[in-house]
This record gives sequence, structure tokens and C-alpha cells, in this order.
Amino acid sequence: MKKNILIIGGSSGIGNTIVNNIKEEYNLYVANRSKENSTHEDVAYIKFDATKDKLETSLVPDVLHGLIYCPGSINLKPFKMLKTESFREDMEINFFSLVNVVKTVIPKMTHGASIVLFSTVAVGTGMPFHTSIAAAKGAIEGFAKSLAAEYAPKIRVNVIAPSIVDTPLSKRLLNNDKKRETMANRHPLKRIGNTEDIAYMANFLISNKSSWITGQTIGIDGGLSQLNKG
Repeated sequence: MKKNILIIGGSSGIGNTIVNNIKEEYNLYVANRSKENSTHEDVAYIKFDATKDKLETSLVPDVLHGLIYCPGSINLKPFKMLKTESFREDMEINFFSLVNVVKTVIPKMTHGASIVLFSTVAVGTGMPFHTSIAAAKGAIEGFAKSLAAEYAPKIRVNVIAPSIVDTPLSKRLLNNDKKRETMANRHPLKRIGNTEDIAYMANFLISNKSSWITGQTIGIDGGLSQLNKG
């Protein structure tokens, strides 16, 4: 019997790659703001805007074996240029919307279920211009550890912390060859991440192969957070 996995935000970028990689293995329920790219057969789609809508529980199966929450933002500005509203907006899409989804679906999650969330390398590695997004993603990391402790051994909760990945969300930072080269050279492995790099870890964490892993933040970042190549 296939397990039921709910993916929030699977229409593009990392989320869409995750859907492509595991659609044959699981019963997928994918909640998207739009149905662009949502054409996979045998995948149930739910119209859902994480910043506005409450997830309709009747559209989610009574038993869930996994949740992957993908929505996020990249808001990089000097602190002096960020208004308080910018911090609220980043917290809303990255953290509070996540909390609302988890509160909605966690009663449906069965023993052995897995929750996979996303942070950023900037939480553990101080970077200029990241104050707003690092604050919002840092909230996710703290939330995940506490949730993992509270729900162990029933539910595992882990976080993936990527560096920059070539997705529509990051296109502004990678829109010419010079920017791409500069970004690639910041990483010890000398390249920008791709969606497969991140999706492979999400696929692992949602599966039984990671059944002894919980409460972890795992960096998939080309070595940026751990290696000093200066």
C-alpha cells in the first residue's frame, strides 16, 4: 500500500522536482497557489495559497505519512532598507503559514510519519543582507527541533538548509553569467546548487531510510557552511 504524502508548494523549483522524483512511489497530494506545471497524472492537486488560505482538511486524506513544506522567499536587502513590514511578510510566508499547515494536518499523521521543512545556509552562517530571511528561517529551525522532541517517537521532523539553488525564486540573483560565476565561486564545490541536489535529500528524509533521523538541520550547500577556502 502506497503512503500518502502532502507537499505544499510543488508547482515549480525544488517542490516540482520532488514531485517528479517520488510521484510513482507515493500517493501525492500537492497544494499549490496555481496549477501551472501541475499536470502530473495520479497526483491530487489542491488549490491553496499559503499566505491567504486555510488548508481544507476534507481534501487531505485521513491518514498522512509525510508532509513537505516548500514555500519560501528570498528577500535580500541591507538592514537599514528593510521596513518592519518586510520582516512580518517574510515571517508570514516562511513561518506562520507553515505553523498553520502543521496544526491542520498533524492530527492526521500516523506513527512513523515524517515532516520535511526548509531553512537556509544563512541561519547558521552569518551573511550580510539576510537579516529578514535568516530570522524567518531561524524560527523554522527552532520550531522543528521543539516539534521533533514533542512528537517523538511518533513523528520525525527535519530541516534542509540549502545555499543558493537555481530556481525561479533565485533568478534575480543569477540573471547573468557574472553573477552566476560569482555565486558559484563562493562555494568550495564551485557551483550553484540545482533542484535535484535538494530534492534527493527531501526524498530521503520523507522515506523510511531516514527512520533514525529527527530534529536535524542538514546543510546542502556546496560546503559553504562548513569549509573555509579563503
